Amino acid sequence: QVQLVESGGGLVQAGGSLRLSCAASESIFTFNAMGWHRQAPGQQRELVAAITSGGSRNYADSVKGRFTIFRDNAKKTMYLQMNSLRPEDTAVYYCNADRRGTRYWGQGTQVTVSS
Repeated sequence: QVQLVESGGGLVQAGGSLRLSCAASESIFTFNAMGWHRQAPGQQRELVAAITSGGSRNYADSVKGRFTIFRDNAKKTMYLQMNSLRPEDTAVYYCNADRRGTRYWGQGTQVTVSS
């Protein structure tokens, strides 16, 4: 069973930065794609950023130019660098990994941006 563990969340002031990490229990080469979603209270979970096994990236319009998704295959870890954070970025952030039609989720990490 694939396990994904997020870390790096916390409380930050508007304009600040955080780096989220998603550590996988096995080689991330086996995943077709990985990504980050977020869910704010009372709202649906939404895609923030994704990266394919070939390295292609896509971002939600709301985070383009501020967030960067990348991965370190040797460390079996995916990251989300978040800069210029805004209060509306406050949410629980979840990483996911997709393989042969199955999506695996981490437990989530809270990001709170104060104004």
